[in-house]
Amino acid sequence: MDIKKVGVVGAGTMGNGIAQVFAVAGFEVLLTDISAAALERATNTISGSLDRLIKKDKMTADQKAAAMARISATTEFGALADADLLVEAALENEEFKVKLFGQLDGIAKPEAILASNTSSISISRIAAATKRPEKVIGMHFFNPVPLLELVELVNGLRTAPETYASLEAVVRAIGKSPVKVRNSPGFVVNRMLCPMINEAVFVLAEGVASAEEIDAAMKLGANHPIGPLALCDLIGLDVQLAVMNVLHHSLRESKYRPAPLLVEMVEAGYLGRKTKRGFYSYD
Repeated sequence: MDIKKVGVVGAGTMGNGIAQVFAVAGFEVLLTDISAAALERATNTISGSLDRLIKKDKMTADQKAAAMARISATTEFGALADADLLVEAALENEEFKVKLFGQLDGIAKPEAILASNTSSISISRIAAATKRPEKVIGMHFFNPVPLLELVELVNGLRTAPETYASLEAVVRAIGKSPVKVRNSPGFVVNRMLCPMINEAVFVLAEGVASAEEIDAAMKLGANHPIGPLALCDLIGLDVQLAVMNVLHHSLRESKYRPAPLLVEMVEAGYLGRKTKRGFYSYD
């Protein structure tokens, strides 16, 4: 399928990053969200991100202007009707995504591909909410989207080979590297990464070491570029908890039990960088 116009559903951290990489690569992008304020923040974030590329001599002002001109933003989801590819980057909640994909299926043209940026939820379950399960696929980007190269392409049970082939070409066209993944809780990266972060929270709660010491130990001892607790703040504690809940519920193994401290911090509204408070403060 010749994909030229991409609809991005959700203008949060992931959504604006996804919109940016598609626009920079030359695709026409329609960014949608139920919140006009979120769309304005997303547009400003993209503009600021491109300004930083200009300062680093990785982009010219003319290239930025061209990329921004390819992005349009709207709260009207009906505008997605002529998109060739819809990429959902909304709330990481199975019930919400299933309902949303049913709605998108009714809006999108018959030949359009529907992709989810979910970090852990079953693509087969999401696809079953549509009348085009063969055209539904996981397209899992990583934060920050403009910087990280990996995209997990996740085949559901009914995803057609042609759908995967189209998305593989698209991922390469935006300068990313696809990894083919079979539908499974947490896929590849989060299946391994989130339990590590969860264990770091257990270590912190048990008083084995401070947050700073835990992160320093993993950076210095395992050569990680960022410590697990700082990474959790970047990802969002609510997202980390959502993934652990999916793993625990789906795989039924105690090793995936969310750390009680993680649960409590989410309940308290300490979600990381986006709330300026997580395992660290960001005032």
